[in-house]
Amino acid sequence: MTFNIFKTLLLIGFLGQSFVQSAQIDSLPKKKKKMTVYFSWGYNREVYSKSDIHFKSAGNPAKEATQGPAYSAYDFTIYNAKAHDKSDFDHIAGNLEDVINLTIPQFSGRIGFYFNNAKDEGFEFNYDHAKYVVTDGQTFHIKGTMLGQQVDTDTSFSRQDFHFEHTDGANFVMANYMKRWKLYESKTGASNFAITFKPGVGVVYPRTDCTIFGDRINNSWHVAGFIAGVETGFRAELFKHLCIELTGKAAYADYLWCFVHYKGNGQASQRFGTLVANLNVGYQFSSSRPSFKKRK
Repeated sequence: MTFNIFKTLLLIGFLGQSFVQSAQIDSLPKKKKKMTVYFSWGYNREVYSKSDIHFKSAGNPAKEATQGPAYSAYDFTIYNAKAHDKSDFDHIAGNLEDVINLTIPQFSGRIGFYFNNAKDEGFEFNYDHAKYVVTDGQTFHIKGTMLGQQVDTDTSFSRQDFHFEHTDGANFVMANYMKRWKLYESKTGASNFAITFKPGVGVVYPRTDCTIFGDRINNSWHVAGFIAGVETGFRAELFKHLCIELTGKAAYADYLWCFVHYKGNGQASQRFGTLVANLNVGYQFSSSRPSFKKRK
């Protein structure tokens, strides 16, 4: 599913290339402006703020009777949950099939358009396949209703009883405005080194793996909320076509409806801040597009 999203971004890039080519055959251009289209692939690491996670379910009495308390009614919050990312580079080591599958680690895909190279402005679609894992063994403060009782206490859970993660992706899908400031440009214009700034907004598209009251379900992907953030860093464009970016992103994500038990009414919600480090390598192509003077 995550790879399908990136293929969609690639399609957007090819449509952008078609736009460039169609612009070239327009008649009687008065002045030409350079436009750059690029796509890139890379990997990321994340750190997360603590988060309050609210769990709520209307319950399913028939399933509760046969399948246990995971299908009971509950409404509780765990406070200040600590979480970490999961790079999975250690997982693919020594496994050739997983090394070939580039989507197992936390990856990042970018499709961008510098629609005005002279002013260094553009637009970018980006996708960060980030993984979010609530750290096992920690002590939470928990408050609300669970197993038919009111609770307001500090407690810890074993992984077999409770676990919560988005590891087939917390998945940040964003659209960004881009501004570039060139620090250096070669005499031929084939290479440059720049600082980039990318504010943007988007949606989160997680797949939540949750164990609650000892019952585990790895749910389906779905749009679960919204994200806003700013990415900035360094961009090198080399030999006209190679582009390399090393960036950091600060973002705030609001997960409004994460599935807990997809077929049993359970949902979770949370908000957290994240800092993301990205290293991407890609290919770009530039072309001229015509600009016409306004008619009097």
